Amino acid sequence: MSADTRLDGLGEVDELTFSGLAARHRRELHVHCYRMLGSFEDAEDAVQETLLRAWRGRETYEGRSTFRAWLYRIATNSCLNLLAKRRPEPASGGEVRWLQPYPDRLLDELPAGGADEPEALAVARETIELAYVVAVQHLAPRPRAVLILRDVLGWPAKDVADLLGDSVNSVNSALQRARAGMREHLPAERQDWTGGEEDAGTRELVRRFTDASVATDIDVLAAMLRDDVRCSMPPTPGLSVGRDAVVTNWVQDGFADLRGLRGLPTSVNRQPAVAFYLWHAQESAYLPLTIDVLRVTGGVITEIVTFHDDQFPRLGLPERLPADGAEQAR
Repeated sequence: MSADTRLDGLGEVDELTFSGLAARHRRELHVHCYRMLGSFEDAEDAVQETLLRAWRGRETYEGRSTFRAWLYRIATNSCLNLLAKRRPEPASGGEVRWLQPYPDRLLDELPAGGADEPEALAVARETIELAYVVAVQHLAPRPRAVLILRDVLGWPAKDVADLLGDSVNSVNSALQRARAGMREHLPAERQDWTGGEEDAGTRELVRRFTDASVATDIDVLAAMLRDDVRCSMPPTPGLSVGRDAVVTNWVQDGFADLRGLRGLPTSVNRQPAVAFYLWHAQESAYLPLTIDVLRVTGGVITEIVTFHDDQFPRLGLPERLPADGAEQAR
């Protein structure tokens, strides 16, 4: 049976069969909810609510759309409900304090679909990058839904209007407002969302960034940053903009005095990242510290989003790294 199945109805389907049908779409529904909400955990809640509502309302599915589209309708409304209840503070100043990373290993579970087409592949990669997810969070909920349904999922305006109970004209107007909002909050080099593939130069830059971080060499690190680099650490408040501001924060936080670091290159949200571990003598091991997710443009680092050690398990990172010879000799 095709993953995008049009059924006659679900009224006579038992729970086990229904769960099997829904499970095929769970990961893509979760990614959809993540784009809407910016939080991995909130997306989990939205998907749980979606599947519960779908099971309880299965008799309302009449086969006029595919089962997948029907689930997306429920998921979008679940996200809108969550946004109405859970987001008391709006995203502001480029800062999204509830932002959480999305593991690449889970993105690999997404169905291929049309991803063999270059345009589809670019959209799939770039609309999961942190800069895109952050920009989306600055939009009001309904324009946000319109943007994702139209520009990411490629839904016709009529279908979006039907989902939201609006006219096609209202949807088109909301889309224009959403696109304008995205242009305001997206980095200049990401306005058109093209490219984004990691190349050998990026990998070499990440290697040098890792080595310089382990050596706590602030001068070398500063040379890798673009003048207007941005640095944040959600949920900790504060957004640093500009090389001087970022370096000043590093100095004030005592980074130069940090000893016993190791870095593990990885990837998050389809972006290069480095997981850092700190030596703990009492554990005789390196334990999780932070993970830096990098945006690289033109051979320099243009953004660093740092997440705390509580994200390591979700990202599938080791819970500890063994001692090397140097640490064992201390």
